[in-house]
Amino acid sequence: MLLKEEQYVVRWLAQYGPLPRAQLLAMLGKPPRTAEKILRNLKRQMLVADISGGYYIGLDPLCQPDQRLILAVWVLLKFFGVVDPLAHYPASYPSQIFFLKENTGYEIVVLYEGEENLLRLLQPQEDLKYIIVLPRALEMPKLKLPPAPCLFATVEFQGGDEPEVMFHYKIP
Repeated sequence: MLLKEEQYVVRWLAQYGPLPRAQLLAMLGKPPRTAEKILRNLKRQMLVADISGGYYIGLDPLCQPDQRLILAVWVLLKFFGVVDPLAHYPASYPSQIFFLKENTGYEIVVLYEGEENLLRLLQPQEDLKYIIVLPRALEMPKLKLPPAPCLFATVEFQGGDEPEVMFHYKIP
């Protein structure tokens, strides 16, 4: 029988594929030693495996990480204090993740440079908001936004394991 936190890790990896170790530790929201112990126990039970020398953890050592989804999870982590650990799911393309916060649905959409047209594929619904993750804030004026509330984010790696996630509320 798995502990609750171990079940969370297995479910997250089943939903999203391999994730960086630093991301899983942050998602667990436990002290670092406790979170590392949870991952060690899962490895001992052969339920998870190291990928790329242990930088990523996945259910299968042959899985390939999805970098777009990993960026979306970094953004999702900023909401983990108010979002239940199991109240987020893979979303329909072009979005990566859907989550509920205070009875409102949010979709995280990661766009790379030159992918502005993907926003045309979004199908806004009542009580649905978008978080659009861009490579740089300078890309915001180029976007043709869906008729729904949008928040913008950038994810910048400064050399550490965890990036800086910055939110931008309006187009400059």
